[in-house]
Formats: sequence, C-alpha cells, structure tokens
Amino acid sequence: MITIIDYGLGNIQAFVNVYKRLHIPVAVARVPEELSGATKLILPGVGAFDHAMERLNASGMRATLDELVLNKKIPVIGICVGMQMLAESSEEGSLPGLGWIPGHVRHFRSVPELEKIPLPHMGWNDVESLLGHALFRGLETDARFYFLHSFYFECAQKVHEAARTEYGLNFSCAVSAENIYGVQFHPEKSHHFGVALLKNFAEL
Repeated sequence: MITIIDYGLGNIQAFVNVYKRLHIPVAVARVPEELSGATKLILPGVGAFDHAMERLNASGMRATLDELVLNKKIPVIGICVGMQMLAESSEEGSLPGLGWIPGHVRHFRSVPELEKIPLPHMGWNDVESLLGHALFRGLETDARFYFLHSFYFECAQKVHEAARTEYGLNFSCAVSAENIYGVQFHPEKSHHFGVALLKNFAEL
C-alpha cells in the first residue's frame, strides 16, 4: 500500500489522484495507526523547513516513521521540502532534520557566485539521472520536472546523489540511500514525467 504522510503540508490529493489513475492502491496516514499497512511511504512538503519539521514532530508519527524506514526498511520518498527534511539540518532553520541521509540543506545565495541569482528556482528544468536506478527508469534522457525552491540538498557523500540539475550550479535534485529516496522537484506537477516517476517508485 502506497501511504502518503499527511502532517498538514503538501498537496496530498494530487498524489492520491495520480495513483488512483494508475490503479495502484493508495492511503493517507494522519496518525501512527494509519501507517501500519504501508509498504511504501511518501513524505510531501512545502514551505519552510522548521515549520515542516515542527508539523511532522507534532503529528505523533515521527517515532513510527523512524521504525518503519530505518528498522523495517520500508521505501520512502521525500518530495520538495520533504526531501530537504531527510537531511541533518538546513540553513533555512535551526531544527534538526530527520537525518536519514547524511547532508545539509543550503541556500543558493550561500554560494558567493550565486548572490544575484533569481529566486526561487521556479519552473521546468532538465534532470539528469546519475545512478540509473529504478526510480528514473525510462527517464534517463529528456526528462523535465517542475521546481519551486530556494534551497538545495548538499549530500555529505557523492554516492547518495541520484540525479542533478543545473540552476546557477549543478546541484543534487534527487537523493538515494538504500530504501530512502528524495526529489527536490514536484512529480505531482510534472505531467507524464512525474507520473512515470511515481509509478516507478510504486514498483520498487
């Protein structure tokens, strides 16, 4: 069962609609008990890092998610701020992240050469898959996704970079570590490319 984590942030219904069109069973979890049947997890997110972490921590689902992801190895994908939450910390706030993938979230303008870059990075951009793993099956060339962000994930280890895109610098737009995945772009807003990626995740 694809289970979408609803802690009050993210376009939950958009993900539900995609999976219903694909005839893939989907559920929404708002309390820990509703996570029990999950075989895959989606962690959406929008807005500021600290606010998202506060909402997730207050949801009561944090401990259950740690158990499912870290101990039971249930596959999970973080979307947009949900991907940034996988990191250890963010320059956007002071709260610790989930720490599921080693790395830190940086502001584009923390790079001296990017002080005048227009932000947020908004709109369609090319994505280059690095690992060729199943998440990007069929999307290795000509894949474009919709972005809306001012911060990016800087992996502590290059091996965790799954895909990159160019906006002032070549940054990690997707990460992967064992059963844990994250994408900075919005697959639910990325037409057939996004549908293909969400289908690939369901089939991992």
